[in-house]
Amino acid sequence: MTTLEEIQNSIHDELQALNQRIEEQLESSNSLINTIVKNYLKVVGKQIRPIIVMLSAKMFSEVSPRVISGAAAVELLHNSSLIHDDVVDESKLRRGQPTVNSVWDNHIAVLIGDYFVSVALQQAISTGDIRIIETISELGKLLSQGELDQIYNARYHTITEEAYFEIIDRKTASLFVACARIGCYSVGADGEGLGKLSYFAKLLGECFQIKDDIFDYLASDSQIGKPVGNDLREGKITLPLIYALKNSTLPEREQMIELSRTEDLNDADIRKLIDFAIASGGIDYSYAVMQRLRDEAATIIGSFTESDVTRAFMSIFDYIIDRDK
Repeated sequence: MTTLEEIQNSIHDELQALNQRIEEQLESSNSLINTIVKNYLKVVGKQIRPIIVMLSAKMFSEVSPRVISGAAAVELLHNSSLIHDDVVDESKLRRGQPTVNSVWDNHIAVLIGDYFVSVALQQAISTGDIRIIETISELGKLLSQGELDQIYNARYHTITEEAYFEIIDRKTASLFVACARIGCYSVGADGEGLGKLSYFAKLLGECFQIKDDIFDYLASDSQIGKPVGNDLREGKITLPLIYALKNSTLPEREQMIELSRTEDLNDADIRKLIDFAIASGGIDYSYAVMQRLRDEAATIIGSFTESDVTRAFMSIFDYIIDRDK
């Protein structure tokens, strides 16, 4: 199986061009912006999203400067959402480094996030493809709507599995779908191939979020960079607990349903809900859902001629399921 590191190495030059483009486009005449941006870009994430843009392009053609611009647009918009999320969540660390809001303040962090959005739109415009511009614009709307949906559902205790998937399709899967679409548009690919890759990316994004949500029940604080049970602390009920509350045969089920509707849960309450979700099979169920998504994704990729690119796509899917942070 191809590893994520091998995929990164296979497009090393393209990723280097991407990071150089992002650095150059973020440079400004304002020394404060330059200082913050320089510190922020010191640590580069795994860049799964721009990798999906590039792999989608390579499925039909080559990685051109237009592909790099499209990948830069989506990576910049993604990072803007992370900067804004850190403000909302009052996060102190991201990728092991102090967040913009913790070093400076919320006001500056919001403005820097907005600055990233503007540069993302400039990069989309530079492709000269209205479909890419529309995709980036629509993505910004969906990411915001997904977060607001989650806040609304947490406040009014709408915790069905259907509602959960509607949220993650907007707040997470939409970003992966945009990556696939931008990669295809960048090389002039459309039609059936575009539709297949877009749906594959949707499944990939759903799987990514489910694994993130599992971490909130099982991982250590140091693994995920925030306290375990933080979603529950914020009133967010995710798939493991949704399943447990609906399907558990344990005698404390009704008590846990009431507890899940409580505002301002304390640490002991959060621990009870976590233990209940695990004991009721919520984690096992979530892994089974991820496997179902993977099987469906494998069928989609299997409809393309086998190549290094198709193998890379499935390796990314396996990496997302197996990752430990």
